Amino acid sequence: MNLVSARTQNPLRCASLSMLSSLINLPSHFPSPLLLKPYAPDSKLYPAKLATTNGDARRNFRSPVVVKASITSGYGPEIGEILGDVRIFTAAGEPVLFKDLWDQTEGMAVVALLRHFGCFCCWELASTLKESKARFDSSGVKLIAVGIGTPNKARILAERLPFPMDCLYADPDRKAYDLLGLYYGFGRTFFNPASTKVFSKSRFSTLREAMKNYTLEATPDDRSSVLQQGGMLVFKGKQLLYARKDEGTGDHAPLDEIYDVCCRVPT
Repeated sequence: MNLVSARTQNPLRCASLSMLSSLINLPSHFPSPLLLKPYAPDSKLYPAKLATTNGDARRNFRSPVVVKASITSGYGPEIGEILGDVRIFTAAGEPVLFKDLWDQTEGMAVVALLRHFGCFCCWELASTLKESKARFDSSGVKLIAVGIGTPNKARILAERLPFPMDCLYADPDRKAYDLLGLYYGFGRTFFNPASTKVFSKSRFSTLREAMKNYTLEATPDDRSSVLQQGGMLVFKGKQLLYARKDEGTGDHAPLDEIYDVCCRVPT
């Protein structure tokens, strides 16, 4: 299907793409939609391919795992152990393993996987998480926010939003995202119906407030990273209690669900 026929058959998708493109100011060398596969909804639950001896293969692998809200059966019981060995970076640039971010025996942790540091929806989510940090702290829950990009990109968000640097981490190679099989692709980013939540009136004021000091400079140098979606996880020690994958851009996990999980399980 050529671009003209695509516009004719689905003008709503074309309009959504135009609005999102204008909001995030996609660079001129961004991949053409004609070179990317069309979006097709996932309908099955598959086991994740979690282990590989080839680091590069794991980095480039896009797992088809589907994890709906509060459903964790898509991951094996060893997911906490495997994720623990993934190396990311602090916003200051120091390498760190996931298993060193919280108590791996009984500690509770909320792990928010943002899209990338230049995503305006992620600035909105980061702002909401920052406002919720006191509640997490009082419940003995560690808040961890991970984004795609280098540590210097993470610092841009931390300084300009602002956001506490001791809670912010960078995953420039998307290792955790690949391992968890979070959604990736042009269709997921722009055409998924869940992305329309961004334009709801209830979120307008939050978005506007979060973007007061927003800058595209936080966007990863690897432009293919802007097609990555995020997700939300809750752990008690190494045990995964909750996992939700963002269906589309701005489709974040409801914090009420996260609070419910954190409060329901003794810390």
